[in-house]
Amino acid sequence: MKELKVLQKEAMEVLKATSRTFYIPITFLKKDLKDAVAVAYLAMRAIDEIEDHQELSNDVKHDLLMKVSQLLLEENFNNEKYNEVVLPYKDVLPEVTLRLADWLSLTPTGAKSRVQAATSEMAMGMAKWSKAGWDIKTREDLDDYTYYVAGLVGVMLSDLWQWHDGIETDRDLAIGYGRGLQAVNILRNQHEDMDERGVSFVPDGWNQNELFSYASENLAMANEYIKSINKRTILLFCRLPLAIAHKTLKALKEGREKISRAEVEKTVQEVQVD
Repeated sequence: MKELKVLQKEAMEVLKATSRTFYIPITFLKKDLKDAVAVAYLAMRAIDEIEDHQELSNDVKHDLLMKVSQLLLEENFNNEKYNEVVLPYKDVLPEVTLRLADWLSLTPTGAKSRVQAATSEMAMGMAKWSKAGWDIKTREDLDDYTYYVAGLVGVMLSDLWQWHDGIETDRDLAIGYGRGLQAVNILRNQHEDMDERGVSFVPDGWNQNELFSYASENLAMANEYIKSINKRTILLFCRLPLAIAHKTLKALKEGREKISRAEVEKTVQEVQVD
């Protein structure tokens, strides 16, 4: 195992390269909580890269994700077994996925079981939907899919807020927080998902108006969710992705593809001033 400080630095570098949207708010958090949320994001991104991979078949994705889900249920993550699972695909899987054991080794004491349990459940749900070819027909299907890939993030974050600061939040609102961000992503990426993966997350018979309503409904729950958070650093963390999601949804309704980098930077400043 690499020296701890070197590994922590590499983890933050991979996090920054993987998603600036979450890297910035994670830097708002205090030490142990910052480490726990960073690890959680990297672990979930590791399995997300399997689900989204364009070169892997759905059967391979299902098999990989189910095996990873089982390994995550073990108290001590077995890196040797994990390396055996990913070895046949090491040339196509990204660094964030191949180094899952490294990220998990950085989890603060007390947060490990929470992070691994949530990531395991997410991997299982992703495996289920990979096997089903992401064939989303109904609102219930969409709710189920967005729960696994995003609502669970809200639940896990709430577990970490409770662990670190004793903050109690509503589980359904936490799910709405994650779902709201994911719904905006689905709206923003729906043409790319269809063109590159041949996948649509839009229920049968839905048009843009239904998707906009779905996103707005869950973002409203997200607005309620953050009202129960009374610690500034955690509130800043939650508010930034939410503010960006609201602005992105507004831009999409105006016919734009996304908000600009300048708008993102302005939002970062606004969130910290309020």
